[in-house]
Amino acid sequence: MKEITYDKQKNLEYVKKLRELQNELPTFLRSFFIGIDQTTAPRTRVAYATDLKIFFEYLMSYNPAYKNIKVNEIPLDVLTDLTAQDFEEFIQYLKLYDKPDGKIISNTERGIKRKLSSLRAMYHYYHKNKMIAENPILQVDMPKLHDKAIIRLDTDEIARFLDQIESGDKLSKKQQEYHEKTKVRDLALITLFLGTGIRVSECVGLDLMDVDLNNDRIKVVRKGGYEDFVYFGEEVRSALLSYLDERENIIAIQNHENALFLSSRRQRLSVRSVEVLVKKYAQLVTYNKKITPHKLRSTYGTALYRETNDIYLVADVLGHKDVNTTKKHYAALEEERKRSARNAVKLRDE
Repeated sequence: MKEITYDKQKNLEYVKKLRELQNELPTFLRSFFIGIDQTTAPRTRVAYATDLKIFFEYLMSYNPAYKNIKVNEIPLDVLTDLTAQDFEEFIQYLKLYDKPDGKIISNTERGIKRKLSSLRAMYHYYHKNKMIAENPILQVDMPKLHDKAIIRLDTDEIARFLDQIESGDKLSKKQQEYHEKTKVRDLALITLFLGTGIRVSECVGLDLMDVDLNNDRIKVVRKGGYEDFVYFGEEVRSALLSYLDERENIIAIQNHENALFLSSRRQRLSVRSVEVLVKKYAQLVTYNKKITPHKLRSTYGTALYRETNDIYLVADVLGHKDVNTTKKHYAALEEERKRSARNAVKLRDE
């Protein structure tokens, strides 16, 4: 039986999750999810459903008009009955609220913006298809996001990071025993992150046949589901070759035979496992930075931009569909580059 690809498996899981969430949402929303099926990824639809579930649970708990109605009986008319004030009160609720299990939840500006974006997507669909006459959510301003400093590894930290993966001399004795079995894999994994800037989801989704050593590139599935080639240099090639020699002698469990990176259980590494792995080594070389796989991606993007001064190339290599996304992340470097140009042009000979 042919092994299903990682990307397809994840999509199937999202489809299943969406069906479960729809049972906890108003029935009229089924037309919304069918309507956006061809234009959104399964992961996006699950995110919409999760956010909308929070909104309708809030509505049933805090809006007297819907307190005694079952969630699946909430009518489509609710969308035009609500006002801008209702949404502004929802925003205030999102800042701090209690879940039924007693857990306290708070949302940052980014979290609130995402939930409003989900509401806007829902309203846009029904308004565009003339199923509702008004679109009151547009009267509510989206939260302004404040820029966050980009956390990345410095050049000396990168060297210490890789050295520590090779030696493991700062690990505990118990960790060192495990390290001997995984250091070749770990070095290949981290070197790949630092040398290509791929996302953690793209990394764990790699299959053996995605590695093209003839052209020094890997094939990844980007956000949105499209395939792309990412090229790597000699250091990445060397680390991958060492790991591939080792990988050849590992017999993966059923349905994981094609996976490039395997866990100690001989199955495809999960995103969570990679996050734990990165944190373990990062703590040994830096104490004031919370390093994650995404921070390794930022480290690569920063290095590439400094070397090339080409924001469009960085956007392309990182898989950003919109260069403005890249500019937003590397705005400080863009300013630094512009400042460095202030004396480049001489108006008169001295």
